[in-house]
Amino acid sequence: MSLTPRFPGRVFSREQLLDAVWGHDVYVEPRTVDVHIRRLRKALNAYGGADVVRTVRSAGYAIDRPTH
Repeated sequence: MSLTPRFPGRVFSREQLLDAVWGHDVYVEPRTVDVHIRRLRKALNAYGGADVVRTVRSAGYAIDRPTH
């Protein structure tokens, strides 16, 4: 997930995230990304933090800068 902090606000598709994490040579179900995003959100929001993970319908996910 090192892509998302370097490009805040940029939308990454499931396929882009899968390739970045697992590479091109491994088959992983695209919905696996959804499971990991859900776990990431839960961990980031565990202490009342703002939800910085944004779902972009039919496009993918983005990590936004937190607003203070």
